[in-house]
Amino acid sequence: MYKLISATPSPYARKVRIQLAEKGIAFELITEVPWNSDTQTPLHNPLEKLPVLICPDGTSVFESRYINEWIEYKHPALPLFPKDIDGILAVKRYEVIADGACDALVQMFFEIARDADKQSKPWFDRQQRKVDGALRSFSDSIGAKEFCHGDALTLADIAVATLLRYLTVRWPANPWREQYPGLAAFSDRLELRPSFMATVPVPQVIRDRVA
Repeated sequence: MYKLISATPSPYARKVRIQLAEKGIAFELITEVPWNSDTQTPLHNPLEKLPVLICPDGTSVFESRYINEWIEYKHPALPLFPKDIDGILAVKRYEVIADGACDALVQMFFEIARDADKQSKPWFDRQQRKVDGALRSFSDSIGAKEFCHGDALTLADIAVATLLRYLTVRWPANPWREQYPGLAAFSDRLELRPSFMATVPVPQVIRDRVA
């Protein structure tokens, strides 16, 4: 059986958990805080980042987008990639933008955790612009469609939806739902799927503080 090392608020790990659930692939979930000294993450990923998928033979796969792709090639049943090359590339474009926005949100979260005199507003604002740009792009491209690409769930939908829910969890005051009601409806539809309902992100404690 596979094992997935995950952090509870991580949108990256959530993408993998949703994919595994959608495909009906059994796995053991191991929840960790990668910042804690007792983490086993470095044993499986030289970059010391989560998530990490540990295969039955003990080998590991890491970086969420690579894990998603690896799973698609290894377990093609109930595909989450389109069949044509242009469709695959379209899905990957959504993934790139969503992951980039998640990266920016993570950087923003840790920036505001720094002492006030060490924070950089121009740097923070630059990350915010990345998030804003991603939301505008998704609003324009998805519109009122049920799915990002085609007429079935793909990794694009999972990537975009996990970004939107992570934004809600980490930045609840952000008015993205009011600014982009189409994206809000898109998010709400997907969050009703069992794979999404079972993987709702929650904050996590790094020793004595919330992460």
